[in-house]
Amino acid sequence: MAGIRVIYGGVRTGLMGSLADSALESGGSVIGVLPELLVEQGLAHEGLTELRIVHSLAERKSMMLALSDATIILPGGVGTQDEFWEVLAAAQLGYHTKPCGILNVAGYYDSLLRFMDGALAEGFVSANDRQNILVSADPAQLVMVLSQALVSR
Repeated sequence: MAGIRVIYGGVRTGLMGSLADSALESGGSVIGVLPELLVEQGLAHEGLTELRIVHSLAERKSMMLALSDATIILPGGVGTQDEFWEVLAAAQLGYHTKPCGILNVAGYYDSLLRFMDGALAEGFVSANDRQNILVSADPAQLVMVLSQALVSR
């Protein structure tokens, strides 16, 4: 996908390290944002277009959101969930209007989406907040839908 810049947590390992490698191999631009502690642990991806070192996870999340036009979460664990909820809470409070995409590979996030729909039905999440979460199992389709959402804002 031409013109797309990847901004992520800056590690060389795991799914996101693989995504960074693939983006770089395809000629893409990849910016990593990594806390000093993880640099000291040897987890920094050394081949990125740019690596920004920060002091804390909070600073990392803030910088990643500031640099991005949209957010996509891939299947992941606690860190992914932390970043996802931070982005949603910031949007709900009006700090940004950036869309959030979920790559729902093999139904990984089905239970999360059921939770969000339940929270909507109970009045804890607004329809606007729920509509800001765009979902697809296909990466190219998700990027296309997010691009369309950005154009229409």
